[in-house]
Amino acid sequence: MFERFTHSARAVVVSAQDEARELGHSVIGTEHVLLALLAVDNGAAVVLREAGVDREGVRAAIVEHVGDRSDAAAAVADRDAEDAAALKAIGIDLDAVRAAIEENFGAGALRLPHPAPKKRGIFGKFYAGSNHIPFSGRNKKVLELALREALRLNHKFIAPEHIMLGVIREGQGLAMRILADRGVDFDQLRVELTRSVEAGAVS
Repeated sequence: MFERFTHSARAVVVSAQDEARELGHSVIGTEHVLLALLAVDNGAAVVLREAGVDREGVRAAIVEHVGDRSDAAAAVADRDAEDAAALKAIGIDLDAVRAAIEENFGAGALRLPHPAPKKRGIFGKFYAGSNHIPFSGRNKKVLELALREALRLNHKFIAPEHIMLGVIREGQGLAMRILADRGVDFDQLRVELTRSVEAGAVS
């Protein structure tokens, strides 16, 4: 399915992971996709902005509902640095220890292996090192529904508008709650997203 994604739709999916990471969240939810749609230049972002939805407001709503855990992630990194400094003070150089272990047991010997994904699909392609953040089950459903929206419109590609249509079709999740709180007319949003993606398909 991922091969059907346009360049801008792929950018949205990657940006959603970045948004979750910046907020210190451990799972990529529909709210991160909504934030990413507004961060990447695309037709869905234009439609959302015209509906009165802006990136700053969405981010503030996410922090209000879920919290900003970036400080906690930074605190862990600070603690790790303090631990390394304390060990160095008593003559233990962590970098030297790591180098010795990797020399004897191979590169990456200290890294824990990732569990294999249950199903191979587009989501398996996003495992990129230890910083990988998984998609929520609801978000996986949204991306599947984006494909269904593309098929419904007889498109052979998946654009950001299809992803937003998938969010609406799924109908649950924090993204929908944030949009509802802003008084978004979902029927009108669906019409405008469809118009936008059709215009892009023609040009």
